[in-house]
Amino acid sequence: MILTKAQYEEIAQCLVSVPPTRQSLRKLKQRFPSQSQATLLSIFSQEYQKHIKRTHAKHHTSEAIESYYQRYLNGVVKNGAAPVLLDLANEVDYAPSLMARLILERFLQEHEETAPSKSVINSMLRDPSQIPDGVLANQVYQCIVNDCCYGPLVDCIKQYPFP
Repeated sequence: MILTKAQYEEIAQCLVSVPPTRQSLRKLKQRFPSQSQATLLSIFSQEYQKHIKRTHAKHHTSEAIESYYQRYLNGVVKNGAAPVLLDLANEVDYAPSLMARLILERFLQEHEETAPSKSVINSMLRDPSQIPDGVLANQVYQCIVNDCCYGPLVDCIKQYPFP
């Protein structure tokens, strides 16, 4: 079935009002039952990536990063088992894996003598058990497994050769 521009725009407009979660994908499938799951996922991913690219700069200011880091620290002091980073990412409408990266970089800057290299950060995101702080490792893990558009888990899925 060929998707018209009007159909695409209707689906994209519907995405504006829903958070980027797997539950939202289920709701989309219910709302647009004639569209395949693959089509909806593709549109969902494209629109979400456009959103992230538009808002990327505001999340990467030193003020924003410091604010997120302090909110993370305050949240884990209250309840380290709660999904503090995931909730923060959803609250500020930013990809959970990208939020985890920001907080991990900030944490490592504070606890290491030198700025962490990109390869070290990527390695820790792929395997959070390498993160020296257990609470942060758990928070990063929660972000990675709950991010349906970004992160090392999504990258692995994209590279898997489906028959």
